[in-house]
Amino acid sequence: MSDIDLLALRQSSTLSELVADKMEKLILSGKLAAGERINEAVLAKELGVSRGPVREASMLLTSRGLVEFIAFRGAFVRKISRAELLEIYDLRAVLTGQACYLAALKAGGNAGPLNDLHDRMEKAADSNKADRYYELNLKFHECLVDMAGSSRLRTMIDSLVNEMHLYRQVSLRSHPDMAQSNREHRAILDAIIQGDAEKARKLGEAHVRAGKQRFEAAGAETLVEDE
Repeated sequence: MSDIDLLALRQSSTLSELVADKMEKLILSGKLAAGERINEAVLAKELGVSRGPVREASMLLTSRGLVEFIAFRGAFVRKISRAELLEIYDLRAVLTGQACYLAALKAGGNAGPLNDLHDRMEKAADSNKADRYYELNLKFHECLVDMAGSSRLRTMIDSLVNEMHLYRQVSLRSHPDMAQSNREHRAILDAIIQGDAEKARKLGEAHVRAGKQRFEAAGAETLVEDE
C-alpha cells in the first residue's frame, strides 16, 4: 500500500470516528431515538459528510452497544427492554463497586474533585433542581471511575451507561430521592477518603442496587438514572 493510500485510510478512519462521536451524542440526547432507523442520507447532509463515513460510523457504534444492523432493513438505534435494563443495573453495580475499591486504594486520603461535586449536588437537591443534579451525578461517577485508574474498567462501565441511556429516560428530573442518592454518594466518598477499599466497594455496589430498587419501585416505563 502506498503512502497516499495509508494517508487516505487514516483520514477516513478519523472522519468515521468523528462522525461516530457526533452520532453517539445524538443518540444519548434522544435526538436519534431508540428503535429509529438511521437514515444515512439525512445524517450525511446534517453532518456535512458523504454517506460512507456515516455507514462506517454506524458500524463503529455497534461495538459501543448503541446501534444494531437488521438484515435487509439497515442500521437502527438499539432498543433496550426493561429486563435488559435490570440486568445492566446488576452488572454496573459490580463494576461500580470495583471502581470504588480501586479509588479508595489510590486516593491517599484525597478525594479530589469528588468533594466539590458532592457539595454541588447537595445544593441542587436542596433547590429541587433535578436537571442540574442529574448532570452533576454523571460527572461524579465519571470522576470516580477516573480515580480508579483502569481504562478497561472505564470502557466496560461507559458501555453499560450508554446502554442504559437507550432505555429512554427523564432520569432524576422527576425523581423524589435526590437527597437519598446523594447521602449514598457521601458514604462512598467518606470510605474513599478513609482508604477503606472494601467498605467503598460494598457501598458503591449497594448504591447502584438501590438505584435499581428505586427504578422498580417507581414502576416507570422510562429510565430513572439515579446512581
